[in-house]
Amino acid sequence: MAKKKSFLQGAAILASAAVIIKLMGAFFRIPLSNIIGPLGMSYYQTGYPLYNLFLTISTAGIPVAISRMVAERQAVKRYYEAHRVFQTALALLLVLGTASGLLLFFGAEKYATSAGIPEAALATRALAPALFFVSVMAAFRGYFQGNQNMKPTALSQVFEQLFRVGLGLALAVILTEKGLEYAAAGASYGAAAGGAAGLLIMVFIYALSKKSIRQKIRRGSQQRGEAGYKILLRILFIALPITIGSSIMPLLNMIDVQIVVNRLVESGYTPEAAKTLFGELTGFAAPLINLPQVLIQAIAISLVPTIAAAYKQHDREFLTYNVQTGMRTAMIIAMPCAFGMMSLAEPIMLFLYPKEQASAVSAASSLFILAFGIIFLSGIQTLTAILQGIGKQNVPMVNLMLGAAVKVACTMTLTGIPSINIRGAAIGTVATYGVTFLLNLIAVRRYTGTRFSITQVFLKPLASVAVMSALAVAGHRLVMALADSNSLATLFGVALGGSAYVAMIFVTKTITPEELSMFPKGDKLMKIAHILQKNNKR
Repeated sequence: MAKKKSFLQGAAILASAAVIIKLMGAFFRIPLSNIIGPLGMSYYQTGYPLYNLFLTISTAGIPVAISRMVAERQAVKRYYEAHRVFQTALALLLVLGTASGLLLFFGAEKYATSAGIPEAALATRALAPALFFVSVMAAFRGYFQGNQNMKPTALSQVFEQLFRVGLGLALAVILTEKGLEYAAAGASYGAAAGGAAGLLIMVFIYALSKKSIRQKIRRGSQQRGEAGYKILLRILFIALPITIGSSIMPLLNMIDVQIVVNRLVESGYTPEAAKTLFGELTGFAAPLINLPQVLIQAIAISLVPTIAAAYKQHDREFLTYNVQTGMRTAMIIAMPCAFGMMSLAEPIMLFLYPKEQASAVSAASSLFILAFGIIFLSGIQTLTAILQGIGKQNVPMVNLMLGAAVKVACTMTLTGIPSINIRGAAIGTVATYGVTFLLNLIAVRRYTGTRFSITQVFLKPLASVAVMSALAVAGHRLVMALADSNSLATLFGVALGGSAYVAMIFVTKTITPEELSMFPKGDKLMKIAHILQKNNKR
């Protein structure tokens, strides 16, 4: 039970931090979109695919490798070797962070020009320092995660976002008078401030933990550890396929930057209109899809060391339990987010971007399409973490490559059709997620032998979201009829639908009492579940 508790509690800690982070992110993005508009957002967003690609190279695979290798060594009490894994990875990430930051800084102008948005060069260059700070921070996060201690990661994420939002928004406001290029660059520079703050927090926590780390090493196995170069090779062996797989979507997004605007212009749109549509997709609709993903990422991060330890110890029962629970938890989070955004796509966009109503309405159709992809993407993240935990990191990489081919084909074809336009890029993204999800699901069943209950994993959450969506739409329409206020109607619809969903997952026993007891404040959650289930029987 203690083992099982570690996965759910770790996920709950990271998920709580993720909610705070996304709320701060909304405080940043929504005012920013209203301040600089879709054109300014196109400048701001253009550099991020390249930034994310470099960041993925530095931080996607290596922290997972650290987490897994540390967890495996902790499971057999080889604490000194676990710490050497961290030290080796830290040196590697120092080099990668420095190199990627320099490449982004000096390549920004050429990249922005090739994308057809040369005005984005300054904002792209402003992202460069963040690559160094975030890369180094990733080594500390991977080490603590391998120890199944998610609190340092959660705390550093909150401080990183706090400084990113605060300084980024302040600079955007101050620099608006100089032009949209400078305002977008000021907003981008917030990422560097956030990275520096998050790194300082991790270094401080590590310094406080140094004494207990040394004591643990002395109590552990005194077996001579692996040579440094062998540890480095092992890190690279695990990290490389994960990095390649994780680089595919940032690479595809970077290709989108190159394809979408040019294809729209070829189909008859003016360059300014094409940039505006691209800004609506990437700056208005797409960021909303990331809210559930940070929650799912909390599950994925917690799953890797737990799965790795169970696999190392040949604990088949515990491995199967975590595979099933992880997938079910992902669907419980993903489905209400997906169907909620689909049900109230236009009201949500108008609520968030009241000063850009025309763009909000235009972006609503893209949000509707992308929202459906939340289910597939959440499944991909969870299944990928499971495969990484059992040492099959090559599999999700190959599967995503196959899905990526679908993305390129769809985007190239559909965005060139005037009646579909920017929605073609959204459709291509969802198609990619759908193909990759199915392939990963087949792989997990094959390599772990786990069979998922269709009723428990999919049908019960689906029944709950059906009730949620119906009440959310009805609530919105009722308030609009009475008060004619979209803001009030949207808030009421979301609150009514969300309350209904929470009640329904207890009524349908989508979450079991045993699982509730493993969360923080689990006893209180169990009491609520028993009350709802008792009332339902009456």
